[in-house]
Amino acid sequence: MKINPRFQENQTVTAIFFNIVLAAVSLFLNGFGVYLTIRAGIGAGPWDVLNLGLSKTFGILYGTASIAVSCAILGIDIAFKEPIGIAMFIDAFVVGKSVDFFNRISIVPETDSLFASIVVMVTGLFIMGYTQYAYMSAALGCGPRDTLLVALAKRLRKIPIGVVAIAILSLATFIGWLLGGPVGIGTIICAFGTGPIMQLAFKTVRFDATLVRHQHLADSAKTISHRKIA
Repeated sequence: MKINPRFQENQTVTAIFFNIVLAAVSLFLNGFGVYLTIRAGIGAGPWDVLNLGLSKTFGILYGTASIAVSCAILGIDIAFKEPIGIAMFIDAFVVGKSVDFFNRISIVPETDSLFASIVVMVTGLFIMGYTQYAYMSAALGCGPRDTLLVALAKRLRKIPIGVVAIAILSLATFIGWLLGGPVGIGTIICAFGTGPIMQLAFKTVRFDATLVRHQHLADSAKTISHRKIA
């Protein structure tokens, strides 16, 4: 799916509305990918270990825990004065509740073998990779966690961004594990497989995330207030 370049610029109310819908739908489907990685039952991804640990400890839904973590990180992003976009708020609320939805309808049966679990998990990672492309194509901002990574990398210039990313994921996993979150071989697959699978997904659709000019929340508000439709 190729996104109309005119829409990517978000210079009209129509373009912004289209991209809000695009971001919401793609993030809802991204939640299905997350659901699959959890449903595989061999350990969750680093952030999901944290979310599930919070869910278990406080007796709340996964989605509620995910929203709490996302909002906390979003607060840090704002404190760091990082650019905030509309899609960041969509990301914070939609993905977690999407996982809750698929958990409730239990659309995928439990796996009965390690091989089947790995297939389910890798399928989930590919879904996450392609929906990440669609979400980023909306050009309305990156997710709170990605923004936090960039913010820390800018402030820790002597440390490679890869090391910063590993440190963040390790901390999330450790805290989640202390809270009872599921850590296993799937955690390792997610930690080391998410990046390459996302890169492969982007390559197949010829998408360069570095070329996307994300619109800040203030600029979106200005465009909407001027009611420029065409």
